[in-house]
Amino acid sequence: MELLTAQQAVEKADRADADQYAPDTMAMARQQLGQAQQAAADRRLRKQAPVLALRAAADADLARAQSEEAVAQAQLAQRKAEVAQLQRQLATGEGR
Repeated sequence: MELLTAQQAVEKADRADADQYAPDTMAMARQQLGQAQQAAADRRLRKQAPVLALRAAADADLARAQSEEAVAQAQLAQRKAEVAQLQRQLATGEGR
């Protein structure tokens, strides 16, 4: 169950371009997911798999959130630039 959740979290972060905006966190999530998968396949380490998977899911969720924040900040900066340009145009009478 935890492995599936971790895999889905990593996939979701990947779709949110977390590799671009949160590469270190995303790398950690992938590494921990791989460790969880290895632990699940090893009878001696199987008990560690859920904990590793939960860590991977948490890191993937964090990477996704960081990516979404970066995208939102970029969009906000773009909107502010557009507003400033419109204000300049209104002040100088351009576009009339």
